[in-house]
Amino acid sequence: MRSNRWIVLLCYTALAGMSQMLWLNFAPIISQLETRYQVSAADINWLLSVFPLIYVLLSVHAGIVIDRRGYRFAVGVGGILMAVFACVRVMDFNFYWLLVGQIGIAIGQPYVVNGITKLVTDWFPRNKQAMATGVGTMGMFIGMALALAGTPLLVGATNLQLTLLIFAAITVFFTALFWVFVHPNPKGSEDQLHAAASVGGWRGMLPLLRDRQLLLICVIAFAALGFFNGLTSWLEPILAPFRVSSEEAGWIGGAFIIGGILGAGVIPSISDKMGKQRPFLQLCCITALVIIYPLCTQGDVTMLLVLGSLLGFFFLPGYALLLSMTERIAGEKQAGEATGLMMLAGNLGGVLVIPGMQMVTGDNATWINAVYLMLVLVLFSFILTLWIKEKKPDAIQTNVNKR
Repeated sequence: MRSNRWIVLLCYTALAGMSQMLWLNFAPIISQLETRYQVSAADINWLLSVFPLIYVLLSVHAGIVIDRRGYRFAVGVGGILMAVFACVRVMDFNFYWLLVGQIGIAIGQPYVVNGITKLVTDWFPRNKQAMATGVGTMGMFIGMALALAGTPLLVGATNLQLTLLIFAAITVFFTALFWVFVHPNPKGSEDQLHAAASVGGWRGMLPLLRDRQLLLICVIAFAALGFFNGLTSWLEPILAPFRVSSEEAGWIGGAFIIGGILGAGVIPSISDKMGKQRPFLQLCCITALVIIYPLCTQGDVTMLLVLGSLLGFFFLPGYALLLSMTERIAGEKQAGEATGLMMLAGNLGGVLVIPGMQMVTGDNATWINAVYLMLVLVLFSFILTLWIKEKKPDAIQTNVNKR
């Protein structure tokens, strides 16, 4: 049974990582796409921005489907959508054909990503769930890193169409792998069917919307993921006044993601062993508060690589902690819907903070006002963590039974 749970988790992790790779694979080749398709940078940015926009629209519905039909169905269908539209991109007739492909992939993404909490609670004991969630999110960060670092290399070694064909083939492979090897836990399947039957769709979400602790998590996700999306989107222009080149900014962004990959494998595991999550979530915020300003206000590339790695190591595991805390608050019955609400809030933060950083910068020569905005968001997140209540195992079980 133990080997089965890891096979299930790794198959999910691979598909979730692919969802992030397909999202960000155009980010490092924007200038090449402008030349190839004779469109503006604003047009190219739609290839990236459709993902958080569609996530906001479909996140809650994805959670409902996960709770009512099960994570295997929801994640599997999301994977099929991603695979089909990844193949659409290969045809490469024009820019709008690429955009149609991205929209289709973006529709599948919430059904894949939101399935993690339900899968983890089905297969892993309570004292290993944050660690298992960390492994799942580690796969997402690996997908981001491979997209940012691997896409330019593949395009340079081959061409854009062959690169898209490779990505499509990998997506089809991982989707097939998921359908073959991922299934509900036989020991928990009866409980899952009961949970699915107990969920009342949109009306069943009313208790979640009245839960102050869950709403607190959602607001923290709004601010924290807004900060993450803002930093990764605008890191290059933030560092440009300090004579950091685009290539060097890419290295620093990569160090940030790689640090997050390592941190997602370490910090949630320690959290599980200690049986506490709030102190580690606070550590994520405190570390970011200390590092953000020096990371965004100097040109020493070596120091920036170190700071980026440290920020990623300590801040990005907060994503896995938020997911795990969301499930503990909502209970297994509505883990998918609660995750949908949390992810909706987080992606809404990304949708608003990215243009917000540009707006507060205005015509200034530097992005210092945007840096201050990021500091405010992280400080706000830290303050909110002071009101989070840790739940003991018996309290968690009682909450699950009540629902």
